[in-house]
Amino acid sequence: MEILYKKEDKLLEVKITEEIDHHTTEKMRRRMDYEIQRHMPRKVIFDFNCVTFMDSAGIGMVIGRYKLISMLGGSLEIKNIRNNIKKVLEMSGIHKIVKLYGEGEGKTNAKYI
Repeated sequence: MEILYKKEDKLLEVKITEEIDHHTTEKMRRRMDYEIQRHMPRKVIFDFNCVTFMDSAGIGMVIGRYKLISMLGGSLEIKNIRNNIKKVLEMSGIHKIVKLYGEGEGKTNAKYI
């Protein structure tokens, strides 16, 4: 998982580079929560370009990060979502509270470190 923080925009971008399931979500939660609390961003963008699978644990991980970011006055977006993952997010209702962008939509000029 790669994380980039743009200070001037108070933007935290998280590129998830693995499947999001019950085996990986706890590690992701800890790392994301640490980075969110460390930087206090106004916007967090999850880049799902490399995510090929997500189960219900992934839905819980996204909702938990949404709640944390919202409590801190920020917003959450997810970009580069493959169609199969987008369907899971839409069925769960996440699309009602988080902006979702398909593959190639919602691009930023951010470069990962």
